[in-house]
Amino acid sequence: MGGSQQRKASYADLEALPAHVVGEIVAGELYVSPRPALPHAVVAGELFGELRNPFGMGRGGPGGWHLVIEPELHLGEDVLVPDIAGWRHERMPRIPRTAASTLAPDWVCEVLSPSTRTLDRKAKLPVYARERVRHVWLVDPDARTLEVFRLEGANYLPMIPHSGRVRVRAEPFEALELELALLWKE
Repeated sequence: MGGSQQRKASYADLEALPAHVVGEIVAGELYVSPRPALPHAVVAGELFGELRNPFGMGRGGPGGWHLVIEPELHLGEDVLVPDIAGWRHERMPRIPRTAASTLAPDWVCEVLSPSTRTLDRKAKLPVYARERVRHVWLVDPDARTLEVFRLEGANYLPMIPHSGRVRVRAEPFEALELELALLWKE
């Protein structure tokens, strides 16, 4: 979709999509992406696994988070599906028994791919800022980079980008030293 004369996308448009694609609505526009390729899925899965025990389960770490893979977020009129999202227990004591969340997460991670790079950076970041998502991570499996953003006022402040095989402590999960090489399967 696109263009000023076209109608705004609706949830019915998302429901009409085939199962092998991911649909999102940003600023009234329908975005359709292929399901993530295996390298993309591996990075998201590895990162989720690294964060789940210390933060989601409280095993060997501080706990206090609900971490969810590919949640559907209904944020105003926008419908987004980040690769991973996290809510602090103080803001979301229990995960709701619904198909989607209307409560913006405290942290999201988007794994960039050629088909989603522009959508994730240009269209979705402003929605996350509007909804006061405190931290956003952009992980690029091709460039082997982790970019960390912290919300300052109405905009994201980029933190030091990380690349390659380094070990990092990245907000809001700085209690964990994350070994990036694990994400790239090196």
